[in-house]
Amino acid sequence: MKAFAAILVLLLAACASAPPASRKGGYYKDDGPGGEPPANLDGIADAVPRDEPLHRYANRPYTVFGKEYVPLASLQSFRQRGLASWYGKRFHGQKTSSGETYDMYAMSAAHPTLPIPSYARVTHAGNGRSVVVRINDRGPFHAGRIIDLSYAAAHKLGFVHLGSAEVELESILPGAAEQAVYVQLGAFSSRDNAESLRARLAREAASLKAGVQVLLSGNLWRLHVGPYRSHEDARPVAELIEGLLQLKPLLVVR
Repeated sequence: MKAFAAILVLLLAACASAPPASRKGGYYKDDGPGGEPPANLDGIADAVPRDEPLHRYANRPYTVFGKEYVPLASLQSFRQRGLASWYGKRFHGQKTSSGETYDMYAMSAAHPTLPIPSYARVTHAGNGRSVVVRINDRGPFHAGRIIDLSYAAAHKLGFVHLGSAEVELESILPGAAEQAVYVQLGAFSSRDNAESLRARLAREAASLKAGVQVLLSGNLWRLHVGPYRSHEDARPVAELIEGLLQLKPLLVVR
């Protein structure tokens, strides 16, 4: 517990710092991307969910700034929407709450209550980009922030220069991730075309609006509706869209 307490002290020092009114780079004071980031940041692969034992100490209740946090004691479905920030060179090479060394160029993140380790999909609400990260740290403890992403994850989501962005967070359960089924309406080289189809769907099938995402995958913008638990759950939605828009959707696994 002494090691864990020391780690929390480091996190508290960071999370107490508010971002200046105008600055480029990380959310924390004196943070940033580092002097020589890898040239292949766009090619860094998402974290791959796998079964791992939960950490012996990092999932115990703890108190920060007088507020008690009770981490989830098991892997379970979890969804959340709010602001994501990122942390970089200031913490690069230091110990995380899991005891692992923080690598700002790995696809990882810090969360106040998700189990350590666990996995989550984070989607930028503004541009539809999505990444999968491994939760191995605690934070952020600043009001209004729900997750701290690694520099690499924030770069892939496209908000490194902003410091924070609104995101959708969804936990991923190893062994069940392949069961997340989406209805794909199309794949476009132009985002404008994808957004045009999304607007049309919103007009003609308002009940599906909340589940629509425009995602950048490779060089294509993909319009997805979902997720659904199975092909059986997704198929009626695909049939509804086909009837309304006169196009043939695909069922895809993400």
